Amino acid sequence: MAITSANQLELLQTAEAVAREKMIDPGLVVEAMEESLARAAKSRYGAEMDIRVSIDRKTGRATFTRIRTVVEDEELENYQAELTVAQAKQYMADPQVGDEIVDEIPPVELGRIAAQSAKQVILQKVREAERDRQYDEFIDRKGTIINGVVKREEYGNVIVDIGRGEGVLRRNEKIGRESYRPNDRVRCFIKDVRREARGPQIFLSRTAPEFMAELFKMEVPEIYDGIIEIKAVARDPGSRAKIAVVSNDGSIDPVGACVGMRGSRVQAVVNELQGEKIDIIPWNEDMPTFLVNALQPAEVSKVVLDEDAERIEVVVPDEQLSLAIGRRGQNVRLASQLTALDIDIMTESDDSARRQKEFEERTQLFMDTLDLDEFFAQLLVSEGFTNLEEVAYVEVDELLVIDGVDESTAEELQARARDYLEAQNAKSLDAARALGVDEGLVEFDGLSPQMVEALANDGVLTLEDFATCADWELAGGWTTVDGQRVKDDGILEKFDVSLAEAQDLVMTARVMLGWVDPEELVGDSAEETETEESEAEE
Repeated sequence: MAITSANQLELLQTAEAVAREKMIDPGLVVEAMEESLARAAKSRYGAEMDIRVSIDRKTGRATFTRIRTVVEDEELENYQAELTVAQAKQYMADPQVGDEIVDEIPPVELGRIAAQSAKQVILQKVREAERDRQYDEFIDRKGTIINGVVKREEYGNVIVDIGRGEGVLRRNEKIGRESYRPNDRVRCFIKDVRREARGPQIFLSRTAPEFMAELFKMEVPEIYDGIIEIKAVARDPGSRAKIAVVSNDGSIDPVGACVGMRGSRVQAVVNELQGEKIDIIPWNEDMPTFLVNALQPAEVSKVVLDEDAERIEVVVPDEQLSLAIGRRGQNVRLASQLTALDIDIMTESDDSARRQKEFEERTQLFMDTLDLDEFFAQLLVSEGFTNLEEVAYVEVDELLVIDGVDESTAEELQARARDYLEAQNAKSLDAARALGVDEGLVEFDGLSPQMVEALANDGVLTLEDFATCADWELAGGWTTVDGQRVKDDGILEKFDVSLAEAQDLVMTARVMLGWVDPEELVGDSAEETETEESEAEE
């Protein structure tokens, strides 16, 4: 087939027909045609040549050109597509490296094999363009709800027709024991869109927490308008869910707006989720208050928050324990997901027993170390003293408030506490030195003798060793392994050293050793302060 005036317009007509059918840009089809004609020309004139084809978008005329690039003498490799500066002088007056010489060449006649090859190139380009269009369309809809029609079920996975593509609703993304038949209508959440060789893969979900959030956005106009904000969602798909909401308008009750008149709004969501019970909870910036709300319907007596460990301890009345935990731990599990904290629940009797045990341990500590009788030691504990350091270095006035303690008794107590602590410090230093600890680490400000001993027992013997430690190695932390949070014990964790304090100690050691420029630290802290201030202003 020769590219003659008789079939030039036919090229454009074919391109437009294919583009309409596949709903892609006609220009992409024309580019595919240009590439296929160029490939056919190379098979006729030589594969090493740089041959390009340009099809006029109005007339359909195909122009074949050969391109030769001017290169340095030593870089000349392809004689068909390159030439030296000296060789180029016969074609142009002042050739420069990088210049291109363009010659028009006669059109080629497409033989049967070349025409078939051209057709394959065009089809491939059209398929790629169709996939790109499909990917671009659905990647923009990721994170939204889509309605589709069930086409078939394969090994428990449901293939859903979602208009210009197909989505996959995997077995583990279905609610409970949901089953679908062909032509059933289904509403899903577009969880992910991936670009793959066989075309975009669209993954759907009905169990994602975001699915419920989007359903509420559709049912509650205040959420769609931004007056009410969904702060967190936790689901046990098909069984129970908790959703935390907050109102940006003080006159609107966020919980009441989500429930709707006679529960109409929340009931619409419940029906879509196969009867999943939904607890709508008011969100609060104060984490303990938010947790008390999240554990509803159980009542909470006391909450203790450990922000460093991301754990929270909750005390409930004895009769409320089963309600707080929920069936198979469901209530506390959902509350934990909602607050992003690990929750420990105990009854009031357990809490009382634990506090009694702590009271007895502290009483025994003061009896053993300060040579006190049980009654006097209990007085100290009752006044809030928990360790020897507090007794030794507290203001005398704080000891005088204890019944029966005068100034001389207070001074004697402090003297005993300091003598005991000094003896313990000396013992710890002797033990550390016996392990080979360097004096530079002993004299490092911020480390007590007991800390130095603990470091030495762990093989940290010099200031250089200490400076290479990570903050979590010293203060401890938490690691997620196979979905479970695992505790990492820190060398100095028993001394109540926080991550921030550990980081400051390590950075101070690095500055002392000359590993870090102190001016850089000042610059970094200033930038962090500015960032925090700007975020606060926003």
